[in-house]
Amino acid sequence: MYFVEEMTQSAIADALGVGRVTVVRMLAEAKALGEVRIALARGNAELGGLEAALCKAYGFEEAIVAPLSSPSADATAPISAALGEYVSALLRNEMKIGLGWGRTLNRSLEYLRERSLKNLSVVSLVGGVTHFAHDNPAEFPSAFARAFNADCYLIPAPALVDSPATKAALIERCGLGAVYAFANALDAIVVSVGSLGDLATISRFELIGKADRRVMSEYGGVGELLCNVYDKEGRFIDHPLNQRVMSVPMEAVCTAPVRVLAAGGAHKLAAIQGALKLLRPTAFVTDEASARRLTGQSV
Repeated sequence: MYFVEEMTQSAIADALGVGRVTVVRMLAEAKALGEVRIALARGNAELGGLEAALCKAYGFEEAIVAPLSSPSADATAPISAALGEYVSALLRNEMKIGLGWGRTLNRSLEYLRERSLKNLSVVSLVGGVTHFAHDNPAEFPSAFARAFNADCYLIPAPALVDSPATKAALIERCGLGAVYAFANALDAIVVSVGSLGDLATISRFELIGKADRRVMSEYGGVGELLCNVYDKEGRFIDHPLNQRVMSVPMEAVCTAPVRVLAAGGAHKLAAIQGALKLLRPTAFVTDEASARRLTGQSV
């Protein structure tokens, strides 16, 4: 009634004999359950100009800029919607794709065009968390795999372990070596990046404490990719914490033929700028305000 017949919520309430609040709740549940999916059409000339400017400035093969209602709006949902559409079109049979995690990637699940693909393999690029809430980003790779009937390879370990020796033991003696080896033959990777602030995923899930994040900032850290902290030049920080991250080798991530980076928001600007030098993405998905900041235009 609402999405196809374009009836108003009040008219639907009258037709069903329920209150308007019930209709609002039912529509929200339909979206949450995946019964309704929303896609963004790409045809705005102004956004197209921003995409071309990003490609020229940073050498991307493709840039996708999501519209934003205002420069101060939360960019997560628009970027997630654009990312879901882009990745859905990117996937092919026989592909091996590596996935990071985070709020932006997790939200993109709502916008994937589910279908069954032949011999698609999904690889988690980083370990999980020991404590999580309903939006646990570590669920992203397995949920993504279910959407396309794909095989899923996970790293069944915390994203951050207590020492480099523990990391080596998990890889060499606990079966994780096979996952790491598989990750060396990826066709594509899809990742986001985080800041070192209090709103970052590594903070919300207590992966890296405030004191450690402060120290990493003093070392020049501006952001994290798969929990590996890097500086504004895209170089990983020489700090013991980076040696304890249970992520696949960063060389495999940064040399995958297709590298998709999805990130935006004013608070992530320094993290994004460093990540562009580190990852050299082939495709970049961001929001309108971030695209302007990155290309030196007024917001």
